[in-house]
Amino acid sequence: MSDAAISTTMTFHPRPEGGAPKPWAFPAPERGELPNGLTVLRSHRPGQRVVAVEINLLAPLDAEPEGLDGVATIMARALSEGTDKHDAEEFAAELERCGATLDAHADHAGVRVSLEVPASRLEAALGLLADALRAPAFQDGEVERLVRNRLDEIPHELANPGRRASMALSKELFPAGSRLSRPRQGTQETVERIDAAAVRAFYEAHVRPATATAVVVGDFTGIDLDAALADTLGAWTGSPAAPVRPTPITADDTGRVVIVDRPGAVQTQLLIGRVGADRHDRVWPAQVLGTYCLGGTLTSRLDRVLREEKGYTYGVRAFGQVLRSAEDGSGAALLAISGSVDTESTGPALADLWQVLRTLAAEGLTDAERDVAVQNLVGVAPLKYETAAAVAGTLADQVEQHLPDDFQARLYARLAETGTVEATAAVVNAFPVDRLVTVLVGDAARIAEPVKALGIGEVTVVGG
Repeated sequence: MSDAAISTTMTFHPRPEGGAPKPWAFPAPERGELPNGLTVLRSHRPGQRVVAVEINLLAPLDAEPEGLDGVATIMARALSEGTDKHDAEEFAAELERCGATLDAHADHAGVRVSLEVPASRLEAALGLLADALRAPAFQDGEVERLVRNRLDEIPHELANPGRRASMALSKELFPAGSRLSRPRQGTQETVERIDAAAVRAFYEAHVRPATATAVVVGDFTGIDLDAALADTLGAWTGSPAAPVRPTPITADDTGRVVIVDRPGAVQTQLLIGRVGADRHDRVWPAQVLGTYCLGGTLTSRLDRVLREEKGYTYGVRAFGQVLRSAEDGSGAALLAISGSVDTESTGPALADLWQVLRTLAAEGLTDAERDVAVQNLVGVAPLKYETAAAVAGTLADQVEQHLPDDFQARLYARLAETGTVEATAAVVNAFPVDRLVTVLVGDAARIAEPVKALGIGEVTVVGG
């Protein structure tokens, strides 16, 4: 048979078409309380068979005893280093048997303990978590090891330009007596003083169910969650002591420049910031939107100028980070711009960055910028919260920041409603060109004079 006699007919499968988007809202939790005073937020998320648990402990850094900065961090790390039932190795083995992970860290608002576990092993893992909270061992040897580990971390942090810039900015913004002015995890001098007795005293003073909250998110199908909580976290007891009342936040954002000298550095790390409104302020949604337009993504103004047009950097970001949040207005957020540039471009990059801010104040954002920001912030939210851990983390943040349970859901609605003019006003007020503290980690001999010539504030050089 000749090739000409052969004919082939190809049938193509119909091209799939996108369906209509389904309505989505950030999940609303169910709130309750155990007899021991522990507040519980739960959210049933069908299909999420890895359950996430977040425990908020009201043990803020402000409560650390004078001269013992870092004791909250050591306590948090020591919670999983043995209990009254298991030593450190046994506890780790039991977690592994459950297929669970347990992490903890300390921050200005308090200590956060995070657990993730397959739903089928939830009750066993909750039992281990309850033991860690109820009766941590705080053995001398384990605490000494954690202190040594923390001391080993400090030189690496000081050598990291980004971490060094963050430390310098905190020191500049906040008064010396404020805990916010000092490293979250302590300094070598303060960490060296921490022992098991100090850790135990901090735990006994601040860790109790009456001032704690548990957030549980996942698929609870076939699980008697009430019974599981009652048998585990419900067995944790403690005194109903009054919560710690944090000191008011004050900051000095007088425009100035601090250069942390790193002789021979081929790059300069930039961190420019001040203190502004937190999530309780009505301006927060507009501030989030405007800040995203300024430097939240690769299409933002700062990236467009400094990365695409000038080639100074791989990326510059503007962001707002809540330091401490309170209904009475005593909270605050760090508003900052961060990035790195090659040493020779330090002066020109800062000049162009300030020009971006001045142009923004003079001309405002465009409707197109606002629309892209809304789509990126609101449109991708369902993807951001696909996992139980993401939902639990956000709910725990709301608890920590004294926000209502529906805050995140309402935030997305408010972002979508925020107009271009409102977003412009918020970001211009967030980053006024004459009220920014600039920290540069780099070679002072090569960058000091070009920076002084910009006239963006008095320039001080400190050792690296």
